Amino acid sequence: MPDPQYTAPPHTDPFHDELLELALEAASRAATLLRDGRPADLGVAATKTSPIDVVTEMDLASEKLITDFIGEHRPTDGFLGEEGAGSTGTSGVRWVIDPVDGTVNYLYGLPSWAVSIAAEKDGETVVGVVTAPMRGETFQAVRGRGAHLNGEPIHHRPAPPLSQALVGTGFGYLTERRAAQAEVVRTLLPQVRDIRRGGSAAIDLCDVACGRLDGYYERGLNPWDLAAGVLIASEAGALTGGRPGQAPSHELTLAASPGVFAELQPLLDDLGAWHD
Repeated sequence: MPDPQYTAPPHTDPFHDELLELALEAASRAATLLRDGRPADLGVAATKTSPIDVVTEMDLASEKLITDFIGEHRPTDGFLGEEGAGSTGTSGVRWVIDPVDGTVNYLYGLPSWAVSIAAEKDGETVVGVVTAPMRGETFQAVRGRGAHLNGEPIHHRPAPPLSQALVGTGFGYLTERRAAQAEVVRTLLPQVRDIRRGGSAAIDLCDVACGRLDGYYERGLNPWDLAAGVLIASEAGALTGGRPGQAPSHELTLAASPGVFAELQPLLDDLGAWHD
């Protein structure tokens, strides 16, 4: 299987390059740990919002590896991690980390899971890396410098009419939210080519970036789910947002080719995809 780390494209910004190289190396190390160190008897270590929202011992190990590695190189930076890493820092840089995006897929031995690492500077995401080791893929972006897959530039797919759009989505873990999301899908499905549910928000956002999906939306994402993927999608030319006029958020996250975005965003708003 190809090594999940790839060399960054030519650069002119030493600060952002430092952040990118750290994110790439941390993601590569975590991906290798997760891929090669997964125990045959992997089980649930804890649950979060519901009994089906799970954490494994490997989620915890991956987050510790990432925060320890970055902290050694940049000890004054802050962290926000899905599994509890949290510190303010004093440098103005915060790392937003999902150590295993798609934990249920990982638990079941399905390949659609990833390590997602973003770096924020003064609250703005400036670097994003998503490594999907079972696909042999690393997506990366630096704000203003485009998006890349395994070192090659990527761009969103030309927008078809909404009726011919392939749209990805995901579902929350709370029963009431899942029921509301099912109603949105029931109405949306006849109006698009088809709907895909992969189980990793980071991968879905990157699939919009490289043209494998025409659009993606989901309610209930946290900062670690979306930070890197939203930057990658937007740097690949896709439009990103939430409700009309709003940024991607826990309420609603949407990424799509511009033409699909223009049709899908108001439709999702009318369908109430932003509330339970």
